[in-house]
Amino acid sequence: MTELRVYLLVEDLGRQFAAYMSTPTRARGYPPVEGEHSLIIEVAPALAIHRICDLALKKMPDMEPGLLYTERQYGILELHSRDLAQLHAAGKAILEGIGRKAEDQLKPRTLYADIIDDVSDQHAIILNRTREASMLLPGKSLLLYELEPALFASVAANEAEKVAPGITLVDVQMIGASGRLFLAGTHAECERARDRIDEVLGKVIGRPGKG
Repeated sequence: MTELRVYLLVEDLGRQFAAYMSTPTRARGYPPVEGEHSLIIEVAPALAIHRICDLALKKMPDMEPGLLYTERQYGILELHSRDLAQLHAAGKAILEGIGRKAEDQLKPRTLYADIIDDVSDQHAIILNRTREASMLLPGKSLLLYELEPALFASVAANEAEKVAPGITLVDVQMIGASGRLFLAGTHAECERARDRIDEVLGKVIGRPGKG
């Protein structure tokens, strides 16, 4: 049986998040661009993601997979298109093919959230050494999130950029046991982003996780 862990439709990709998803580290297939829509799915066991990919691409051959990845326990697929209806059709074929509903996914859970004001020089330097997106500048406020399942960090990043366009995407870690998000800006921008993330994640319908 295939466990549906995440079924996530991310509409209207923001400029920074799309650019992040287009980096070689993330876009192992076709890179998405700003304004496209994305369907991101996580399942267990990991290799079941290849059946998911097969169902989607046979239903909608014009879909572009940006990420097809298997880690130790979970398999992850990202599909994108400018046509939202095509993504919905691909998603429907996937759900029917594995006998699941979107609501069977896990409900996101915030493990940690914080805003750190006036980041020190040394803190910014050491964080920038491991970042995968834009630089964190000293003196900025830093919004941190840790979420599970990990893929919910992706929609959190995209929604934050929508409500706080001036915010800087420093890093998104969306694969693994938990997801982590690093955003930098003014304190007010971080607060707007935090409130929007909490609102969006709170509306996700799903089953409770083991935690």
